[in-house]
Amino acid sequence: MSDLEESSKAGFGWDSDLATFGSTPPAAITARLVDFVNDASPQQLAAWRKDVPWLQREFRSYLEASAEAIKDWTVLEYELPREFRRPDVIVLKNGCVVVLELKGYLHPTQAALDQVAAYARDLRAYHVYCRNREIIPVLVTRGGGQTPEKRDDVLVIGPEGVGDLLRTLANEDTSLQTDAEAFLAADAYEPLPTIVAAARTLFHKRSLPWIERARADTEPALQHIAKIAHEAAETKTRHLVLLTGVPGAGKTLVGLQLVHSGWLDDLSVERAKGKPTTPAVYLSGNGPLVEVLRHALRTEGATGAVFVQAIKNYINSHMKRPSLVPPEHLIVFDEAQRAHDAEHHASVHHTAAGNSEPENLLEIGGRIPDWAVVVALVGTGQAIHVGEEGGVPLWAAAVAGQRAKTQWQIHGPVGTGKVFEDAGVSVRETDHLSLDTEIRYHLAPRLHEFVDGVLAGRNPSMLDPLASGLFSDGYRFLITRDLDQARNYLLERYEDAPNARYGILASSKDKILPGFGVDNTFQTTKRLRVGPWYNADPADPASCCQLTMVATEFSSQGLELDATLLAWGSDLRVNDNAWTMDMSRGTRKPVKDPLQMRKNVYRVLLTRGRDATVVYVPPHGALDRTYAWLEKCGFRTL
Repeated sequence: MSDLEESSKAGFGWDSDLATFGSTPPAAITARLVDFVNDASPQQLAAWRKDVPWLQREFRSYLEASAEAIKDWTVLEYELPREFRRPDVIVLKNGCVVVLELKGYLHPTQAALDQVAAYARDLRAYHVYCRNREIIPVLVTRGGGQTPEKRDDVLVIGPEGVGDLLRTLANEDTSLQTDAEAFLAADAYEPLPTIVAAARTLFHKRSLPWIERARADTEPALQHIAKIAHEAAETKTRHLVLLTGVPGAGKTLVGLQLVHSGWLDDLSVERAKGKPTTPAVYLSGNGPLVEVLRHALRTEGATGAVFVQAIKNYINSHMKRPSLVPPEHLIVFDEAQRAHDAEHHASVHHTAAGNSEPENLLEIGGRIPDWAVVVALVGTGQAIHVGEEGGVPLWAAAVAGQRAKTQWQIHGPVGTGKVFEDAGVSVRETDHLSLDTEIRYHLAPRLHEFVDGVLAGRNPSMLDPLASGLFSDGYRFLITRDLDQARNYLLERYEDAPNARYGILASSKDKILPGFGVDNTFQTTKRLRVGPWYNADPADPASCCQLTMVATEFSSQGLELDATLLAWGSDLRVNDNAWTMDMSRGTRKPVKDPLQMRKNVYRVLLTRGRDATVVYVPPHGALDRTYAWLEKCGFRTL
């Protein structure tokens, strides 16, 4: 036994060299596993009693056949820090890490293959020890053979073949010595947090984990905006910053860190009565996002009302009191692509038609003494509401309409100057203000490109290689016409992941889904309590993991799940080799480009899952061609 075996503290059930594991009484090993997993089910206990003896046999066989095996190490029930998922068995060898998932099935299921593949992907992506090592996922099933069969980049084998498999995985790279202590270090594994997890971390003034690739893609934007803020304070000037990004590129994480990670603390100044100002405020036009974050922070002992504020309330408060001066100098407006034009803004705020939302925000920023920075976080291709189709040009019009427009310096990604050329203001362009790499999807960087291609109707022969690449990178686009099959896949894949969240999404404009068991009707979805739906324990009836209540695009934009069950509706379907919305519900107000808005809705719905999107296409004749099209594009059938 090693000093590392304080399992209840260290985050694993057992660790030792293979010889020690093989010579320890099985009951002693099982007892340690029970002590670590104190809520183990009778089925889990029975599985350990069955699996430990044959695993010992296979390790002894491997030790007898390979002199190198004496250096190898095994860890059972290793709990991935911050996540509470536990691969069954890990074997540490020089140059590689073998992840064994033990299933009592006769044959491998898609969910089991994807579960162990995800363990390997996440160790590769977020574990410092694993960074330069080969990570080998192995699924052990009762019906597997003595020699491994490769399925979806996973080795499938039977229990009696594990020893030989370990022997064939030669320790080729002797420069990478096995170091169990380094592998099991508490800070060795730091996963990319969800938006909710990031909010909780930042609320407690803790730093977000250092994810090298995520930092490389988002920190230049943070540094650049912070530099603009310090320039504004020094020169006493006003700046509008437009940060654009594809879905999942980290815009919200940038905004939250900018406001809550201390980047601007040195800019706090005294105002009336010697009270220091708050350097920045985080606003969102996404009501569900505000509600979900506030609900999450209530469990941390706070309302979250200061941490994140609704743009509607902020503007209402200041426009009703023209003399009110904001206490902050930097205003972050997340989901700024959802900024309302003048007509919709008047409708939302119940006033006569006047200014657009960007115009009002700039006017409020103009009241701040000395200097101000307004940061608009703009998602591309995500306008899904009536009155939200203005995009960046709406901000250009807002600047052009300001009485003192020349006091505003504009910053944006390359191409911004063309949009603002008639506004009569100067524009600074930089690549730092364009987030074009998805970080939400772990190691799958081309998801947005694939989704764009599907919705643009590109040739499937061009899309299928993209889909295959996403699959190899660990992302799953799956498709089925059986709703129960889709549900069962998610329940099985995440059965050992208590922190995972997965739920049903559907378009609000579909007409046929209720007839196929997906209630996306207005009267039902308007009652959805999005806070509990995203945050509640999976066993809670209000949780998304119950796979009963449906969230539409309006309750999911800007938010994320580990996986989604997307019920594809009749409001966007393939007919005569082109997308059509001929069966969509209409809107009460005119829309500039209805078909593009439908595509934007499905772009949002297709990009909410961090691990997978399982598309259920109802067995309705009107959707036969849609199913065939998605399959041609590279969606894998369940």
